[in-house]
Amino acid sequence: MKSVLEFKARKTSGPKISMVSAYTHWESRFLAASPVDCILVGDSLAVVLDGEPLTFAATPEIMARHIRAVARGAGGKLVIGDFPFLAARRGIVAAVDCAAGFLRAGASAVKIEGVDGHEDVLRHLVQSGVPVLGHIGLTPQSLHALGGYKVQGKGEAAAADLVRQARAIEAAGCFGLVLECVPPAVAREITAAVGIPTIGIGAGHDTDGQVLVFHDLLGLNPGFDTRFIRRFADGGAVVGHGLAAFAKAVAKGDYPNKRETY
Repeated sequence: MKSVLEFKARKTSGPKISMVSAYTHWESRFLAASPVDCILVGDSLAVVLDGEPLTFAATPEIMARHIRAVARGAGGKLVIGDFPFLAARRGIVAAVDCAAGFLRAGASAVKIEGVDGHEDVLRHLVQSGVPVLGHIGLTPQSLHALGGYKVQGKGEAAAADLVRQARAIEAAGCFGLVLECVPPAVAREITAAVGIPTIGIGAGHDTDGQVLVFHDLLGLNPGFDTRFIRRFADGGAVVGHGLAAFAKAVAKGDYPNKRETY
């Protein structure tokens, strides 16, 4: 998938959209050679790569640097850059500057959490030629206001409010919508209520696509687990075996051999 037009068309034409969050050049090279549809450079890099407790440490400058690295290896796949903490809340000028930096770095679109209070920013970016992917439900940048990592949209009123937000995001011109940690019935209702593709993460299987973090789906994030993650490979075990084999070969003097020596 190389454009947001292809992304939007999947709503009706199928198949479902596969998206992977990745942060570095070497990851994107694997994704470029894979059938995965598109790449999200998420602000979760602060946690996954840098060991921060929350995503708040990511800044527009940090995000742009990682977007550039990913885009270099993405092989033309659609790359989406994640607006970091408060980047959409400092007004239209600041948001335009952030988006410009991301697109100059190689992104083809941006992702922005929430809609209330910055719908004008979403609309202005879209009208300025910047494709925007929305994000509602559990929005990690609002973690303190939400009281932690909790499923959102429980109860009739909360579910109705998420539907309202989804429709507002579509009305602002966004090309798609991430639904994070919402009950499957709510995700199904939102997916039916909007004419743009929905991408689920912890939202059941009735969305128009799914997103997972590269390290999580490949088993490369030791000690981290949550209900919606499926490990499609045991990369951690492969890495562990490789490191152990290297240390053993060095200790025994088996590495390097003559062929491996200049």
